[in-house]
Amino acid sequence: MQPVNVQDLMTAGVHFGHLRKKWNPKMKPYIFMERKGIHIIDLNKTADKLKEAAAAMKSIAKSGRKVMFVATKKQAKEVVSEMARAVNMPYVTERWLGGMMTNFSTIRKSVKKMQSIEKMLSESNEAITKKERLVLTREKNKMEKVLNGVAMLNRLPAAIFIVDVEHEHIAVTEAKKLNITTFAMVDTNADPNDIDFPIPANDDATKSIEIITRYLSAAVAEGLEERKRDKDAAPADEPAEGTEEASESEAETAEGIKRSKSGRRVMRPRGGVMHERTGRETKETASE
Repeated sequence: MQPVNVQDLMTAGVHFGHLRKKWNPKMKPYIFMERKGIHIIDLNKTADKLKEAAAAMKSIAKSGRKVMFVATKKQAKEVVSEMARAVNMPYVTERWLGGMMTNFSTIRKSVKKMQSIEKMLSESNEAITKKERLVLTREKNKMEKVLNGVAMLNRLPAAIFIVDVEHEHIAVTEAKKLNITTFAMVDTNADPNDIDFPIPANDDATKSIEIITRYLSAAVAEGLEERKRDKDAAPADEPAEGTEEASESEAETAEGIKRSKSGRRVMRPRGGVMHERTGRETKETASE
């Protein structure tokens, strides 16, 4: 994982906070100074928190679990959806449906309905009239706009990454209720205590959102790559199944089966001695 460059964070405007009158006092530990009525975020602490969040997100991806990216703000939609698709992770960028996680079974039903409509439209079904096809197409487009990012999600995600916790407060509440790990960009007007891995940063500028999201998505990609390498290396390290059993079986066969001088195949009995010529068993007497 590449180190965080503080100069790059400053160039992207990650250090700009909100006006003093809008600040949340709980963000005081992450504020470096105030300038012209605007709070300036301490980028050294941002870098530390970003590395910590990236390490945790990499671990989650390596374990094979999902991280959902959530950003419905206009300036964050395109960036977040692009990064999430690049690492094959679920995302929500249009509208957070109430109960997206707490009522996940209903969301899954809606996704299945959307997929069934897609299947119906893709097949050349003459039973569907032109008007019905138009209605179904409109319904599909409407559902795709909201559910397309979570169509691959078969179970609840292990973690959720949020841009602007104040704007996505419903998502934060649902995640806390279900004990889902939360990662978030937290500006000076938000409460960092509601987030498991807060990253103090400007959540309004597109460049700021992009640099933070890109770094975290790179960590996810690295975790997925390590998982793939471990999976490929596992069979090579383990001995082939049945090798030891086969060798033992061969030894027993060589020990238990002998050929007499006449060429006949003779089994060695458990008790007594086998006569080589006759192949008959002669019991040993006490006098012998």
